[in-house]
Parts: sequence; structure tokens; C-alpha cells
Amino acid sequence: MNSPKIRYLVFFQYFGTKYSGVMETLTDQPMLGVQNYLERAAQNLRPVTPIKFYVSSRTDTGVHALCNSAHLDVQRGVGKPPFPASVIVAALNYHLKAEPIRILSAYRVSDNFHARFSALSRTYIYRLVTGCSHHSQIPVFERDLCWAPKGDHLNVPAMQEAADSLLGTHDFSTFRSVSSEKPFKSPIKTLAQADIRPSSGFMSHHYEYRGLQFWELEFKSRSFLYRQVRRMVGALVAVGQGRLAPYHIKELLEMRDPLAYPLNTMAPAAGLFLKSVEYDDADVDTEGNAAE
Repeated sequence: MNSPKIRYLVFFQYFGTKYSGVMETLTDQPMLGVQNYLERAAQNLRPVTPIKFYVSSRTDTGVHALCNSAHLDVQRGVGKPPFPASVIVAALNYHLKAEPIRILSAYRVSDNFHARFSALSRTYIYRLVTGCSHHSQIPVFERDLCWAPKGDHLNVPAMQEAADSLLGTHDFSTFRSVSSEKPFKSPIKTLAQADIRPSSGFMSHHYEYRGLQFWELEFKSRSFLYRQVRRMVGALVAVGQGRLAPYHIKELLEMRDPLAYPLNTMAPAAGLFLKSVEYDDADVDTEGNAAE
């Protein structure tokens, strides 16, 4: 008889520019998903049955993750004990090799744990830079990692006032993509955080003399609609540029119509990062089975 099937929760990060998104794609596509590479690396564990990653949070082409998560089941052959979490981390990272994907940690979890449905919340960060008159002026180490909206200044207090109107429970239909794959999904979401703050990255002092300023917009909710964060960011930037007033954001919410969203306003993918996925401590045994 084969060894019992063991379920693991893994946290992982990736630089999303070269991938079609996090979800797997057909292998004949020019760009593959992060999941394709994760599952390819996992087969080197020589499981009894192929390993599938159940990803907690979808991200689009060009979107990055400081920390995403997924669960996977690993069953070994006769007489072989379960892998320690540390082995899962080390083996996957070894076989990912040069891919800009890294496993951060792993935990053994119960058989009824689900990375997507057990998540309590997800937090996204969007990075902006002001002071660039053209995207070609974005520093080389920041390319594909932030958005430089037109203009050299944003009215951040007005943006924060507008962001505050997004907090709480609302019908976010206006901020749902028109091309949403799941239009039947409830548009009712509860936004617990919508903050705008200066970003103080380790390279910031190299850019100050050029008049560049980096900003982070942070959003937290149990779940988000398809492209909701990028559409919220784009609308808030329009407020910062003076193209919209803060009260327009509340009006857009009340319209509950994705077609009411201003054309050519959605923020590009490159500045978006999935920051974290949070779980109940009771669901994840952190005593001795985690590996960093």
C-alpha cells in the first residue's frame, strides 16, 4: 500500500512579467503560467500521482506576487515517509532553477484545507512613480515594477479622500472588468483597507535628485473582482490628476455598471503586486513544520 496522501500549503513569490499569469495554460502557448512551472518542478518529487497546485489568488499577465499561496497533495510510494516541509521548499526551489519564482515556506495542513476558500483576506499593493514625463524615464531597476502616470504631480490628499469612499461593503460592479470571466460572481465585496502612502524603497535616495517620488496604494479584502484593484487604482489616479473629483468615485460605485467606468483609465498590470494571503492560525500548524 502506498503512503498516505499529505496536503501542504506553500507560500511563493514571482516576478510576473514573463508569465501569462499565475494560472496554468496549455503548454503550446507562447507564455506559460506560474502554475505550469510549479507543477513541472513538483513532479521531481516522484509522487505516485501527478501533483496539482490549487492557487489561492489569481493574478494576470505582468502582475507580480510578493507572496501568493497554494495547496498541493503529495503521495509517496510504499514505505516512504511524508516529506518534511523543509524538503518541499528546498526541492521545489532547486528544480525551479533560473525561473523568477521562489517558494518561501511550506506547512502541512489538514485534508479539508483549501488555499483559496480557507483564506481570510488578500492584500494588494500598487506602485506608482511621479516625476517622469515619459515611461522611458523610469529607472532601469524599476521597469515593469511600477506605473508612471502622465504629469509630474498627483493630488494625493484628494486620492485618499476618494479611496475612503471605497471602504466598507459595496456593490463593486463598476470596478469589475467588462470582460469578466465569471459575471455571475457576486459583486458585493468588503474593502477593509485603501491606503495611499509614500514608498521608501532602498533605492529611493538615488532617485530623489531626479525629482522622482514613489507611492504605494494598498488594498485589503477577503476577495476581489476580476481587475478590481487595477480599475480602482486607475480611477484614483484620475482623481490625483484632476480628471475626476473625489465625489466621482462614490458616484461610480453607485452606478453599479462596468460600462460606466471611464475609458482608458484602468491602471496597467506592471505596478500591481499581491502582497499577502492571510489564514487563520488554527488552519496552519506553524509549530515546527514551516521552512523559510
